[in-house]
Amino acid sequence: MSNSPTPAVNFSSEWFVGQVSTNTSYKAFSSKWISADVGLQVGLGGVNITLTGIPVQQLNETINYNEEFTWRLGENYAEEYAKALEKGLPDPVLYLAEKFTPNSPCGLHGQYRLAGHYTSATLWVAFLCWLLANVMLSMPVLVYGGHMLLATGIFQLLGLLFFSTATSLTPPCPLRLGTATLHTHHGPAFWITLTTGLLCVLLGLAMAVAHRMHPQRLKAFFTQSSGEDPTLEWNPEEGGLLSPRYRSTAESPEAQDIPLSEASSEACCKKEHPREPDCTL
Repeated sequence: MSNSPTPAVNFSSEWFVGQVSTNTSYKAFSSKWISADVGLQVGLGGVNITLTGIPVQQLNETINYNEEFTWRLGENYAEEYAKALEKGLPDPVLYLAEKFTPNSPCGLHGQYRLAGHYTSATLWVAFLCWLLANVMLSMPVLVYGGHMLLATGIFQLLGLLFFSTATSLTPPCPLRLGTATLHTHHGPAFWITLTTGLLCVLLGLAMAVAHRMHPQRLKAFFTQSSGEDPTLEWNPEEGGLLSPRYRSTAESPEAQDIPLSEASSEACCKKEHPREPDCTL
């Protein structure tokens, strides 16, 4: 199977994205305005804000900023925002970063941090299921590999449900930047997770149906039947192969004796009756 995108989207900052071109004030205590592209990317662990001048060189400065503010792994978002104020970052960056502070009336910090926490945990469970699916699909337990693949898709879709529910708890917060308004929407990470989740669910269901209807073809598809004795018969209930010698025994409801070879019978006779001159049968 191909590599899972779960770890990548877990650390991606493109779950919610937005970009706008606007004329806006540049820095505090200054009346000068700039023309720039402002971008906002919201991930499971924080936000990323970009500011690129149009052109990049304006006011005798290079206007090209890419700032990250995180709340993952115990990071203090408020402290990072305070450090950004001390650095004197441009107004558009500070304005957007302030909207995600814990004390902001928008309430974005609480809802996105909650969404990121539960979505990230669910995606890690999905990644674990994907690893187990890869292991099982390389062994003669294909049906269980299909079940784990199905579980992978279910946990991915469950993570999307957590994210969508948590981010819709509060009404949208207007983000006005100079002469324009920044609107956000679901980003590539969200749609990649949705696509892979649905794909895993469909593949898992297809494998379950194939195991029930055509177990031999499913096994051949995963090239696990190459090199096996063609006289062996697949038993879907037992999950293994039966030799023609014992096939009738397995199919018969009555108990049957399995014949032993002459050499084995003679050896057993000599062991039990060592004084008998002739143990041939």
